[in-house]
Amino acid sequence: MAIPPGEILAEELEARSMTQRQLAEELGRPAQVINEIIKGKKAITPATALQLEDALGPSAEFWMGLQTTYGLTLARAARA
Repeated sequence: MAIPPGEILAEELEARSMTQRQLAEELGRPAQVINEIIKGKKAITPATALQLEDALGPSAEFWMGLQTTYGLTLARAARA
């Protein structure tokens, strides 16, 4: 089962009582970008992973690992 990294991001925000807009402001990114990541419409890029590391704490490698695992899971399902 593929878990989009945006689901984990949404859980992190909820645990911190932080809104998508607040995170977007902290990252200097449009709120739409954060919303699209959470909805699984946009991937976490290395640059975004570094920003999430600075803002939320989990390492950039953590965020990229989630994205890579999600992408591989989808690719394997499509291949099957």
